[in-house]
This record gives sequence, C-alpha cells and structure tokens, in this order.
Amino acid sequence: METKIAKLHAKREEARLGGGEKRIAAQHAKGKLTARERIDRLLDVDSFEEFDMFRTHNCTDFGMEKTKPVGDGVVTGYGTIEGRIVYVYAQDFTVVGGSLSKTHAEKICKVMDMAMKMGAPIIGLNDSGGARVQEGVDALAGYAEIFLKNVMASGVIPQISAIMGPCAGGAVYSPAITDFVVMNKETSYMFVTGPKVVKTVLNEDISTNDLGGAMVHGSKSGVAQFVTEDEAETISLIRNLVTYLPLNNMEAAPYVASTDTIERRCEELNSIIPENANKPYDILDVIHSITDDNEFLEVARDFAQNIVVGFGRMNGQTVGFVANQPKVLAGVLDINASVKSARFVRFCDSFNIPLVVLEDVPGFLPGSNQEHNGIIRHGAKLLYAFAEATVPKITIILRKAYGGAYCVMNSRHMRADVVYAWPNAEIAVMGPKGAVEIVFRKEVKDAENVEKIIAEKEQEYKDRFANPFKAAEKGYIDDVIEPAATRFRIIRSLEMLATKKDSNPPRKHGNIPL
Repeated sequence: METKIAKLHAKREEARLGGGEKRIAAQHAKGKLTARERIDRLLDVDSFEEFDMFRTHNCTDFGMEKTKPVGDGVVTGYGTIEGRIVYVYAQDFTVVGGSLSKTHAEKICKVMDMAMKMGAPIIGLNDSGGARVQEGVDALAGYAEIFLKNVMASGVIPQISAIMGPCAGGAVYSPAITDFVVMNKETSYMFVTGPKVVKTVLNEDISTNDLGGAMVHGSKSGVAQFVTEDEAETISLIRNLVTYLPLNNMEAAPYVASTDTIERRCEELNSIIPENANKPYDILDVIHSITDDNEFLEVARDFAQNIVVGFGRMNGQTVGFVANQPKVLAGVLDINASVKSARFVRFCDSFNIPLVVLEDVPGFLPGSNQEHNGIIRHGAKLLYAFAEATVPKITIILRKAYGGAYCVMNSRHMRADVVYAWPNAEIAVMGPKGAVEIVFRKEVKDAENVEKIIAEKEQEYKDRFANPFKAAEKGYIDDVIEPAATRFRIIRSLEMLATKKDSNPPRKHGNIPL
C-alpha cells in the first residue's frame, strides 16, 4: 500500500506542475499566475476540491500520443467564496498553451453540469491559445458543447468569465454568453481573428491590444463588464461580485448586515440638483449617498457612460441600480446605453434582484448615426427588459423625464411598483423650448416681440410641467418626496415589496428585438 500511496503522491505532484517548472517560470515572467495559483487566491483558504486531476487526452494524430499531460490543460473543481459554494475551472497555459481538446472540454462541461445540479455559480478563468489544432473537429465539438451548457445555465446560475490571457477564435463565445466578463489591462485580450489575419485580409496594421485589449472591450465594444489593472485585482473583484449575487435563480441574494441605519437622512441630496436645469451633476454622488455604507459596485463603468448600472445594498439587501448620468451627454439614452442597461435589467430579473431606477433623462439621442445604426431597435430592448421584469421595481424621477425615454425608464406604465419624484422633477413630452416651438408656433410667428413671447410661453409651459404635481394628480407617481428622505423611502418600499408576486403570460419565450 505504501508504494501505491507514494505513486499517488507522485502523480498528484506531476499534475500540479502542469507544463513543468520551465513553463511555469515563463508564465510568471509574463506577469501571469498559473491556473492553480489563481484558484488558490480566488477561493477561501483550503476550500478547493479538484475533479479529474488525472484525465488525459485520447488524440493519436500528429504525434500527440507521445505527449499526454496529466489534467490536459484545465483545472476543475469547487470551493467557497466567503463560505458560499462556487464551481470553477481554470485553463493552464503551461500545458499545450491551454489549448482546448475534447478531454479539456469534457472536464469543463462536467463541472458546469455539477454547478447546475447543485445550483451554484460557475467561474471560468480563461487562458488558452484556442482549439487544439491536432484534434480538428473534436476540439470544435468541445467548444460547441460548452456553448450549449452556457446557454442552458443562463438565468439559472450566475456565470462569470475572467480573461487572464489570450482568448481568440471560437474561445470568445463562451465568455460572451456568460453574465460578466472581467479583463485586466496587463495580460487580457479577446478577438475573433487576430492581428495577423486582419493584416492579411484587410491590409490593416493593428496591435493585439488595440484590436482586442481590455480597454477596447471595456469602453468600445462593451464585451467586458469589468476592467482591472492586473490579475490580483481581477480575483479580488470576482470575490466581491459574488457577495452581491444569489447562488441561483431560486434563491435570494445574501443578506449583509450593516450599521448604516434605515433612517439616515441624505441632506446633501437636497442641494445636489443645480438651479439651472441644463447644468450637470454626478449621479454616482446620489447612488453613493443612499446605499449602505455608501458602497456601490459599478458594472460596465467605461462603456456607455451616459448611463450607470451596478449593485449596491439597501438595508443589507442587494439592489440593482439603473441611473441616467447627467454629466455625460446630459444622461440621454443612445444605442450603447440602451443595450448596456437592458442586459443588466434582465440579469437582475433573472436572479430576483430588485431594481431601483434613478431617472434624469432628456430623451433619446437624435441624429442619422443613431437612426441608421438602429436606435429604435436597440432602445426597444430596454423598454422590453423593464416591461418583462417581475422583480420589485422602484423609480425615482430626480429631474427630467421627457418623451419616450420617460416611458422606457421604468415608468408606472411599464409595471413599476413604486414611483417617486423629487420636487424639481419635470415630466413632459419634451423640454420647454421645443414644446413652445410646436404648441405656440402661431403666436410666436405672428408676434412683434418674438423673444418676449417665447420667454412667456416657455415659462407657461414650465409652470405646467416643470414640477411633478401634474403627474401626481393623474396617479402616475405615488408621492413627491424630499431628496434627503430618498434612502428611507426606497428601503421602506423594498420592505413592502418583499412578498411581491407577478408573472408574464404563459409562453415559450418572448421575442426581444435583438
């Protein structure tokens, strides 16, 4: 028995070494951790339990039968984060470049199946050169099977992808299906085709970073929801993110006790809105003011900055925030803002996370660029997401709520449960200037003193709509509240909505305007 135990230990040591000391040193030289080092830092101490440590590939083409690395380039298993179970896989770049073989894919699919059965998040740490060329169609089949698992798990368990190194070709689509993609500025990149192919096909010279680096996908494409400085920050961010999320779609997010009282007033909010309705302010100041301990985890911070989405807590409960950002494009809704927020709303609805909407929106962004690229179709995604959502939904109208954007931003007519407005809220079809040009065009046209008449008519329009009481009279808002009381009123509303039950008509699924 001692001989067999010694053999077991030797085999385990071989697996733990991955591609060997030389390749581990090369990995470290690039500023990258190994797969096992990443898992050790991600999970609670000594909580990791590994599956399939000794699996090897079955390929016999191109001399592959002579090289059968133990574990076959991916480490899989489960552990805990803050005591809560998660499943994880980490691709090992030191083993055949982390390339995906049939066996490699089977290991990932197995751990995803277990995550689904147990109802726990799946976290993928991606660091791979792509499909293992020597395996041909088997490798492609492996990718497709992973994609299918991702789709089946969508909306059932949270799925998080960290891009720790290269992610190219077919490998990019699994992360794209997951709920959150994290990239770091030092070693991450994603693209369907690399710089060499781009040069060959299009004669375009572009660097790896400019084509598919972290900031490209964090600020331009919107593929990455989080951009970090390095691997250490990536791992810390994932641990923090998981604390906001439920384990699955049948559970509530974890309660996190706070000493921040429900009754705390936010006096600074009484003066945060400028007297001039055209002047900006930072919506993040509002969010930080009302959340527990002023904490907020912003999602997709660098993409479509005219809208802010992310997670905070109110009286210990996770809440998803969707808020127009007046300091960027006046908080207007455009294509990217609509898609970004619609995706976030649907995630929150999938996982029973209440939504709080902070509204200050002058409308949709006009122009041929937006129209030709489908603002109608993309704007409808946000409309669809809010209308479809059955979780508790609370809207606070802070200032402007104009036109179709008022409807789209979770208005009462979209099944919002509670709608409050601050005293300076303006709810109208459009702003005063545009309205006067339409409603009073004859009076203005025939007037001798045009400027005076325009000013008078604008004031008349403001008196009627530049306050929330017209909407309150019609029951479209539930109350006009003091800004300083916003935190208290939201928390009380969330308490009231804790037992909410709502549903959509029976159907296979709707047809969101993709």
